[in-house]
Amino acid sequence: MTSLIVLTFLPLITFIITMPALEHPISIRLPQGKADELPNKKANVVTLDVEGKAYLNNRVISLEDLERTLGNMSAEDPNVTVLVRGDERLEYGKVVQVMKILYKVRITRMALVTLSE
Repeated sequence: MTSLIVLTFLPLITFIITMPALEHPISIRLPQGKADELPNKKANVVTLDVEGKAYLNNRVISLEDLERTLGNMSAEDPNVTVLVRGDERLEYGKVVQVMKILYKVRITRMALVTLSE
């Protein structure tokens, strides 16, 4: 009976440990700030790592392809939501480049992700 309990809980514990890594596999250090809670609605996530590489929903993407992809998303759904996660050690200009892309493709529902203070 004990081995059956172990077999039941072992996958559960493994899942609990690995789930946070699956949600945000790109390791970045978010800046701290005071902000509202994020909405529960499904959002697209643009991540900028410390080296300046861009990711869209955890896939590496160039800024040109990011603009094209977000433009298509915005054309399909004008209420598309984008969350921008940038490493705090990143050069500020890189985040501004992404913000310019969001403005250019007319995405109005966006937020900069920070850790709560």
